[in-house]
Amino acid sequence: MSNEPTLSDLITASNLFHDLGPESVEAIAKQMREVKFSSGQLIFSSGDEGREVYLVAKGRVRLSVLTPEGRELSFAHATEGDMFGEIAMIDGGSRSADATATTAVIAHSLNRAAFEKLAQTHPSITQALLKFVCSRLREADQQLEAIALCPIEVRLARFFLTAARARDPDMAENQVEVQFVMSQGELALLIGASRPKVNTAISLLESNGALKRGNKCIICNVEALEDIAESA
Repeated sequence: MSNEPTLSDLITASNLFHDLGPESVEAIAKQMREVKFSSGQLIFSSGDEGREVYLVAKGRVRLSVLTPEGRELSFAHATEGDMFGEIAMIDGGSRSADATATTAVIAHSLNRAAFEKLAQTHPSITQALLKFVCSRLREADQQLEAIALCPIEVRLARFFLTAARARDPDMAENQVEVQFVMSQGELALLIGASRPKVNTAISLLESNGALKRGNKCIICNVEALEDIAESA
């Protein structure tokens, strides 16, 4: 028997719809359709017309923007259970960022017309959307503050703490192993730094005992990472 999550499981676990009841979840699931993207495929570009929001079932999607100088700045990665593309779907405007599959991706899409009909019959969906948008704004503010004010090692410590909390929400253990298949180039884009500086900062965190690199994983020393994350 397969242990893979069902579409309803993914919706329930998603960062947008996790507070919804079973009836609303099933209604959403009926309106979603499966889509697939190959590694490196551009899913949409900034400025494109946006009609759909996506729920990732498998794989990883990079969300990025171009600075006025032409430099790509990655501000988030969407992985299993994450939603992306919600802004343009909500307001009917153009896409505010590029979305690129960094691995093979399986996702489920929900178009704007279907979402609006669901929101009319399930008020809890609108409430969930408002909470989600507010959390996105808070995350964006925190990320901009970190890039502007914090040293790279502090940004990295906060990044890996977030990953550790996702793996072990209760932080029951001081040593948390998290899967890590992202390249240093991708990580550099995500925290707003160059690849060589990220490599140097990772080595510094290792020398301080905050991290230990394994085979496709990072072992996080939660206490040490918290000390570094709070030092700025």
